[in-house]
Amino acid sequence: MSPITPTRPHVLGPTDGQSWWFLGSLATVKCGGADTRGRLTVAEFVNPAGFAPPLHRHHVEDEMFYVLSGTARFRCDGEEFAAGPGDFVMLPVGLAHTFVVGPDEPLRALQITTPGGFEHFLAEAGEPARAHRLPGIGEPDATRLDPAAIGHASARHHVEILGPPP
Repeated sequence: MSPITPTRPHVLGPTDGQSWWFLGSLATVKCGGADTRGRLTVAEFVNPAGFAPPLHRHHVEDEMFYVLSGTARFRCDGEEFAAGPGDFVMLPVGLAHTFVVGPDEPLRALQITTPGGFEHFLAEAGEPARAHRLPGIGEPDATRLDPAAIGHASARHHVEILGPPP
């Protein structure tokens, strides 16, 4: 058995971490698989008001959200529930899910996936953020959804797209 190499303690500031524009949202990786010996990934997401990802399921990761601000209605395995600041949402591996951000403000949440590695999907399916903010409508490719590219990246990272956003 190989010895465990400990990672070093560190603090990241509010805008620190690798940031990606992903499906018109901002995702900032705070802690990835390399930091946790593959155990988890933590990313801060800012999703614009009204945003909804495609209906999908993860074949490897449990996905969790801790809502920092804003609201969303989550749908998972035939159930629907609302979440707001301070709420924790668990979406177990293998279950179809999506969510819709409330209409009044962006959703800011910590997304936790276990095991780690979700940051590789973000890197392949997103584009490096040119600024730490939501992408602008006029910025090339920042808000464009390329179904073929998302589909290929999803398949390589064990995420199955099941349908359009709600």
